[in-house]
Amino acid sequence: MISELFCQSNFSFLTGASSPEELVTTASFLGYQSLALTDECSVAGVVRAYAEIKRSNLPVNLIVGSFFRYHKFEFVLLCPTRSAYSELCRIITQARRRADKGEYILEEWDLASIRHCLILWLPSGNAETDNERADWLVRFHAQRCWIAAQRLLDGADHERFENYTRLSQTYTLPVVACTGVLMHHRDRLPTQHVLHAIRERTTVAKLGQHALANAERALRPAQKMRKLYPADWIQTASELAGQCHFSLQELKYQYPAELVPAGHTPGSYLRECVEAGIQRRFPEGVSEDIRALIEKELTLIAEQQYEYFFLTLYDIVQFAQSQSILYQGRGSAANSVVCYCLEITAVDPRQINVLFERFISKERDEPPDIDVDFEHERREEVIQYIYQKYGRERTALAATVICYRFKSAFRDVGKALGFAESQLSYIITKINRRDRTIPWQSQLSKLGLAPDNPAVKQLVVLVESLLGFPRHLSQHVGGFVISSGPLHELVPIENASMPERTVIQWDKDDLETLGLLKVDVLALGMLTAIRKTFDYLKARYPVAPDIPFITRLGDDPQVYDMICEADTVGVFQIESRAQMSMLPRLRPRCYYDLVVQIAIVRPGPIQGDMVHPYLLRRHGREPVSYPSDAVAGVLSRTMGVPIFQEQVIQLAMVAAGFSGGEADQLRRAMASWKKDGRIYEFRDKLVRGMQQKGYDEAYATQVFEQIKGFGGYGFPESHSASFAVLAYVSCWLKHYFPAEFYTGLLNSWPMGFYTPSQLIQDARRHNIEVRPVCVNHSDYDHSLEQHQQNVAIRLGLRLVKGLSEQGARQVASCRPEHGYTSVNALNHLGLHRDDMEALASADALRAFGNNRYAARWELMDTQRSLPLFEEQNGYSTFALTPSKSDSLVEDYAATSVSLNAHPIGLLREYHDFSKLTSASQLSQVPNKGVVHVIGCVTGRQAPGTASGVTFLTLEDDTGNINTVIWQATARAQQAAYLNASILQVDGILERSPEGVIHVIAGKLTDRSAWLDNLHVPSRDFH
Repeated sequence: MISELFCQSNFSFLTGASSPEELVTTASFLGYQSLALTDECSVAGVVRAYAEIKRSNLPVNLIVGSFFRYHKFEFVLLCPTRSAYSELCRIITQARRRADKGEYILEEWDLASIRHCLILWLPSGNAETDNERADWLVRFHAQRCWIAAQRLLDGADHERFENYTRLSQTYTLPVVACTGVLMHHRDRLPTQHVLHAIRERTTVAKLGQHALANAERALRPAQKMRKLYPADWIQTASELAGQCHFSLQELKYQYPAELVPAGHTPGSYLRECVEAGIQRRFPEGVSEDIRALIEKELTLIAEQQYEYFFLTLYDIVQFAQSQSILYQGRGSAANSVVCYCLEITAVDPRQINVLFERFISKERDEPPDIDVDFEHERREEVIQYIYQKYGRERTALAATVICYRFKSAFRDVGKALGFAESQLSYIITKINRRDRTIPWQSQLSKLGLAPDNPAVKQLVVLVESLLGFPRHLSQHVGGFVISSGPLHELVPIENASMPERTVIQWDKDDLETLGLLKVDVLALGMLTAIRKTFDYLKARYPVAPDIPFITRLGDDPQVYDMICEADTVGVFQIESRAQMSMLPRLRPRCYYDLVVQIAIVRPGPIQGDMVHPYLLRRHGREPVSYPSDAVAGVLSRTMGVPIFQEQVIQLAMVAAGFSGGEADQLRRAMASWKKDGRIYEFRDKLVRGMQQKGYDEAYATQVFEQIKGFGGYGFPESHSASFAVLAYVSCWLKHYFPAEFYTGLLNSWPMGFYTPSQLIQDARRHNIEVRPVCVNHSDYDHSLEQHQQNVAIRLGLRLVKGLSEQGARQVASCRPEHGYTSVNALNHLGLHRDDMEALASADALRAFGNNRYAARWELMDTQRSLPLFEEQNGYSTFALTPSKSDSLVEDYAATSVSLNAHPIGLLREYHDFSKLTSASQLSQVPNKGVVHVIGCVTGRQAPGTASGVTFLTLEDDTGNINTVIWQATARAQQAAYLNASILQVDGILERSPEGVIHVIAGKLTDRSAWLDNLHVPSRDFH
């Protein structure tokens, strides 16, 4: 039997040319007994190899190890036992923590301290160096060291073998045969050459003799191995592999125990916390049904031994409460009364008691999926609390694997093949990746790359081979792993690019594969906006609302009237153009309707053709029916139509007889089917199982297509339930306290779907006065100003482009009681000249004189800063006044918003708009009528589910215009489609029965030249 003990995957970034899955699958096909995955100073790929072996039941023994370089000393460490694995993780952690992200630094002590790992030494071929290393190895590790012999057929094998034999005889070290695998198949050699060139920042041609001479570092057939190596070396390798019994299945995870006070067990302390929460959450007393649910959950938690997990979350949210940091739990938390009592979530279980089955499944044996969102501006406080409480040795963030996508692959491969970087940049910007009917490969000829050129052919092949390859590790957005002991005994830790951050070498999928729990500490901008809104209300009213207060009030008809009118600019989740188009059609009237609304405008339900059947049934235009009582149990709450990700999984279980384990495999396949197509492996089982239970083949095929539609895109019901709480709260605040809500949004930006300009325009459409930036009235943040019975929004200095935060805060904090009286008074603050010019350009100095032109003119007069001229004020030497169009362009250049005029409103004064229809007039146009509209482009969206359709939003001075651009129209008029900031659209108006209006574009005319130099921010293709 053949065992390969030195093998690097593509998790040896820019070195290995095959994935861990490809390597173990090929090793199994070739009949290997064992394969050691030994990526350089890393175990990042071993879980994927382990998962593939387990999923496909491969008869290959996976050995965990790692390859290292220490000066000119190269060696591999293998893990025969759990102790050896912990030792390897410690060595990797120490080496990685000493170096910057992506690098490692070994010290001799790391090697001398090895007690459990087995060592494969790769001699350098230099006799003097090898003798020194052999002396050292024999002195410290004589009983656990082997010489790793490579035969590479590169003309130097004879010298290598002589050296191996000499070292073995001189130092009594056994020799093992190993290839040093970098690819699963010889065909990957060109890919490996390109990766090597990228790593060295050169071209393949310039690598010369440093590149692999041949493809011998691929997995070799057993017969070839026996021809290349002495039989005893192969036998020794197999015997060594036989000593390696460690499996990743042995890893057990324990949460920190210090959360439990003395005298308590984890279960008793969790119950005490829950009982205290019951008093807060249910002051009027808890019903028998809720009490039964609580007991059921606590029993499940105890059986699955998840008490520490919930106590850890409880501790984190208690810290957030103590610091007045707003948060909201989602995921399984939304299904749990225990999480509601622990104040991890604000989702009242009395509203969604039907969701409990997703909380914890004993059958699936899966840990609960609980994410906690915190204010995006204050999440770092929570992260640092976790680090301080548990220490760097016991906690770190999960990793995210950054993989090659088209742009990065095209650029890196092109540079490695010698194409000019300027040419590559040009092509990348010109290739239309949104038009899925024209592959990027066929567009190259129009961009100057001849398709029959061998170099271009090679470029295409290699770019395709590199797509999806891991490029480097990054940090997860907030997934923390916290352990009771040193975390590096479980998985290596390395430095993140951000200071004060450390990450483990596994991502969330790896953790899930091994059943290891993580705590998700995520950031959400809407929570920041809501908390700031609450702060404004607290300052004005004796009793300020909070999220539980608003939800306890129940469903407010006035708020839902606003929602049904799609007046949802700026609110959470239901603010996009697609959501706003759906709201008048679905017409949500209660909390659970919002849960459905949030989930239904997703690729899963849309691709599975579930939206129209649901709407027809909801409005009584189609009867609600179920093929069986079992299916009714799953789909009754959504009128027989699967809307949520969990429902299609449950359908497989109740209608096709899938076990809990098979359903879990199906869920994983759904998440990755567009990458690997594994979901098709379940098709026959699903269809056959449903037919055996009496369902016809057409319905079974329909269910499979719905499952495919949800693949990678489905929205869990529990997430939607949590998001619906915040969606409703944000709508409630917008309806009853719009000025405070808009101010909170603006002060939390960047976040959400809309730019400050769009939010300000919407506020003004709601009759809220918005006042301009002014050095005598504006704070750094946007603020509220009382005017008689009304509240106005004063724009803050943060809006001014080019004004430093330090300068803006200095202007606000040092402002005299009666304000600044002149530019000279500001000069005394010592502001940087760039800050002064930014204020002048934003017209923030208008209080001193006439206009921004005069203010900038005075800034250029340096004599006024001299003592003799300090008392002189005014702009007597400058009389030029900017025109309306000049002011508009200046406003957008300085603050991206204008309060003086809207671009389209200004154009009406200079151009004939008699044949153009404004946004406010579209309701008067008959269905299918021809319309001509014009507006500033504020958004282009081309969702993957829309078959090449682009949804383009135009804004004029009366509102927004929703435009639909078909793929052929966009392709024929690409310049105007992609580049126009002011666009005229001639098309057909379409009105749905619910009154939703779209303009189907025919002719696109770029009118940007009518306001030259105007830049209107647009959210494009996000």
